[in-house]
Amino acid sequence: MTFAALMGFRGPRLLGSVSCAPRWSRRRSAGCEPPAGAAVRIGCASGFWGDTAAAVPQLLYGGKLDFLVFDYLSEMTMSLLTAAKARSPVLGYTPDFVSAAMAPYIKDIHRKGVRVISNAGGINPLACAAALQEVVKKADVDLKIAVVAGDDLMSEKENLKGAGITDLESGKQFPESIHSINAYLGARPISRALDLGADIVVTGRCVDSGIVLGPLIHSFGWNRDEFDLLAAGSLAGHLIECGAQCTGGIFTDWHAVPDWHNIGFPIIECSSEGDFILSKPPDTGGLISFGTVAEQLVYELGDPQRYLLPDVTCDFSRVSITEIPGFDGGAVKVHGAKGSPPSAFYKVNATYLDGFRATAVCPVGGPKAVQKGKRTAESILQRTRLIFSQLGYEDYSAVNIQVLGSEDTYGPHARRSIDGVSIQWSVLKLLLTSFNVSILLSFPQL
Repeated sequence: MTFAALMGFRGPRLLGSVSCAPRWSRRRSAGCEPPAGAAVRIGCASGFWGDTAAAVPQLLYGGKLDFLVFDYLSEMTMSLLTAAKARSPVLGYTPDFVSAAMAPYIKDIHRKGVRVISNAGGINPLACAAALQEVVKKADVDLKIAVVAGDDLMSEKENLKGAGITDLESGKQFPESIHSINAYLGARPISRALDLGADIVVTGRCVDSGIVLGPLIHSFGWNRDEFDLLAAGSLAGHLIECGAQCTGGIFTDWHAVPDWHNIGFPIIECSSEGDFILSKPPDTGGLISFGTVAEQLVYELGDPQRYLLPDVTCDFSRVSITEIPGFDGGAVKVHGAKGSPPSAFYKVNATYLDGFRATAVCPVGGPKAVQKGKRTAESILQRTRLIFSQLGYEDYSAVNIQVLGSEDTYGPHARRSIDGVSIQWSVLKLLLTSFNVSILLSFPQL
């Protein structure tokens, strides 16, 4: 389970052996500032842990990139990585980044001078960097790897508990069985690593948009008090942080999105003034339109006039999205983000042990399939609870019954029939949670 709070703490640390380099990202430029009128191109090749590895060659060979970024972390992913590190101290990062995204393409990444930023470090960024260093060594290429640390707050656990910290949304008290505590860092440590000459920057927990804002700060030298620019860079990051979501991957009008099998991953081309164009590589599927980008704009946004980030408080309420004709697969120009000073707090995510879970899935067919599925679930629960009582076991700590195909997720808006015909096929999904693993292990035999 995860636990979120807001708190203030000292700044992060930057680890890694790197030398000083010019601020401008392209190695072919010798100056400390980008050439006049130059724009920076950033492509995002991952929106979650398990995203397709096909995005890397697509962007690397067809994107004309300066930076390639990867976003792997969600709150659930942090829980999974925490469990992995508990099994072995060399785990706790997303191994796909090293084995599938980087190893096959490391020589071409080096040859093209594309710099990489990723939060694949998860709970254990140092282990991720060590594994990546082995890939670099085996390929015999000269790439400098930096690690951004400082998000791990486990050493502060007792202090946080004593301070009366509660969950950001539910108000629950600080859990006893905390396994990890990580702050969402901002973009400045990433930009600093790039300033020092890093070719690859590995972070732990940071805000998703920070992996894009970091290289923009580095490239253009945006100051800490240039809040409109920081908001614009954060907006660029927010739009592409989920990969193909903004190119039609979860578009409401999905039927208008062509060639899903070859969906294009997003690229932003940003100017020093903060205006940017969002596009995708040529000859790829998917769709970039006002609709696909607007839906991503409001994704997980909360208050559009007060989107809180470590580097800036963003106002996206006046953002303009304009379709640009003549682009293969579509493109939009985005501008209008406004910014103000950030708060004095960081969002913090903690994971803790909250029991064990078992899932049972059963197809149900025939007349009144939905009702039959629900009755099946209720009967299973009634029978197992009777047996638990006889054995002296406690009850389940949580139960979730879903009848897939019944529109349960629509609540009161669900239809009980389609075109006047009752649903005759559904899938029963039963999720059971308990603090006693023996209960769940014995469940299939009961």
